[in-house]
Amino acid sequence: MKRTDYEKRTEELLAPIMEENGFEMVDVEYVKEGRNYYLRAYIDKPGGITIDDCELVSRALEAKLDAEDLIPEAYILEVSSPGLGRALKKDRDFARSLGEEVEVHLFAAEQKGMGKDFVGVLAGYDADSVTIEVDEEEKIIFQRKNIASIRLTFDF
Repeated sequence: MKRTDYEKRTEELLAPIMEENGFEMVDVEYVKEGRNYYLRAYIDKPGGITIDDCELVSRALEAKLDAEDLIPEAYILEVSSPGLGRALKKDRDFARSLGEEVEVHLFAAEQKGMGKDFVGVLAGYDADSVTIEVDEEEKIIFQRKNIASIRLTFDF
């Protein structure tokens, strides 16, 4: 599958740039939206990413991608912060977010009358499930295969 190959190879090209600058690679995605393809790299660092950080990484990554000619079709490269409502996708995202409030959106309700959207504190995870604490006495365990998305919540 070319999408996953592009993402994996981009992560490999991005890794030394991240290490050299003390940044963290949060995610890489290759998607088609409308008529355009996008290669997006989400990066972070303690204290947050600045526009200058994104520009630095974008220029360095663009040079590596051009040298390798990894993606033959036209695409738009975007480098940005994962944002306040960061999606949790990888185990390192879950580990970093234990004890944080999250929003869980399911593909379909797991039980009749239960709904598809939940908010709670991320209490645990493993390869197959995610556990949130909705209050002091109630924990809900979701099968990861049933989760459409899980994101950090944020208050203004």
